[in-house]
Amino acid sequence: MAPPRRNLLPKERFAFAFGSLKTQNYHDPIARGPGSHTIRTIAWNPTGQLIATGSADRTLRIWNPERPAARYSTELRGHSAGIEKVLFNPVRDSELASCSSDGTVRFWDVRSKTCVSRLDVGGEAFTLSWSADGSVIVVGRKDDTLIPISIESPSSPNILTDANASSTQSQTRSGPVTYSALEAHPQPIQTNATTFSHHISTPTSPDLQLFATTGEGTVKIMSYPSFDILHTLHAHTSACLSIAPAPTGRYLAVGGSDALISLWDTTEWICRRTVSSNNGGAVRGVSWSFDGRFICGACDEPGCGTGLEIFHAETGESVYTVPTGASSNAGIPAVAWHPSRYWLAYSTTADGPGSAGAGGLKIVGAAGGGSL
Repeated sequence: MAPPRRNLLPKERFAFAFGSLKTQNYHDPIARGPGSHTIRTIAWNPTGQLIATGSADRTLRIWNPERPAARYSTELRGHSAGIEKVLFNPVRDSELASCSSDGTVRFWDVRSKTCVSRLDVGGEAFTLSWSADGSVIVVGRKDDTLIPISIESPSSPNILTDANASSTQSQTRSGPVTYSALEAHPQPIQTNATTFSHHISTPTSPDLQLFATTGEGTVKIMSYPSFDILHTLHAHTSACLSIAPAPTGRYLAVGGSDALISLWDTTEWICRRTVSSNNGGAVRGVSWSFDGRFICGACDEPGCGTGLEIFHAETGESVYTVPTGASSNAGIPAVAWHPSRYWLAYSTTADGPGSAGAGGLKIVGAAGGGSL
């Protein structure tokens, strides 16, 4: 069963309650030593019962957060280069997408442990963004090209597929799921991360909103499927690297190479405040707590890994710093809040020669210690 949704935690009690939680470590047996297994990307499934990790050594693994031993995890094999991004379908909790610098995007059924579709996107893929209804995923290539993939799904999510998964169709009990790469959209400037808004297409409002961060310090708000630019946010003085809408839809968080996270009001597109970690460094990932009230950022630069700072979005106050136990040489490449409770997953880069750390997954709260 998925953990129940918890009562909202007041800002004043956050440090005490969150600080009482214990951190669970997850060791991948493939890791050979410091630096060999840096986890670049983390994603929870919609129920919070599974968490996926993708690593520089091309390891893609699904963990059960309640059972940290590796024998309870699943390794998904197929990519021939490092995993850059993993993302669960927001409406199908057993369907995972992954992209790699091997030039492919793969779709997986994590129950049957099979790749149900493999698409060649014509270049090194490093970002993924799934629409709220699960009907489209946008892939970003390192040559600043965005490629939509449509997912036409029947009502039943039960995927039955043969093992080779070489085609772009997978058979289900009620019909085929079809994955189709659509027309590529080259971007005129460096394009880093993308994300969809929470809007779901309706007959009266059929278009979606897609946000893209750029190397010029801006965020482009585009209409999907046309990719027409609706609005441009001049968000940071240097490159915008990461982006995430709050679960409530009230704010859009943008992480920059200037070590800032800016929080934008989505009704007026005004920057309400910025927050910055004491450790500094480029913010390569941002994640919101399930209630949209707390936020933290990922930074993979040396010196960022000594603590993971959590901020209260409404005031910008720093409310708690997770003691990661990492050395001053470590960074935190990925962070991800649990979808329905105050658990926080993160990864660290290697702590240095002779260290026991090898860039593994850690989840604050999964080892108990509190009632959150």
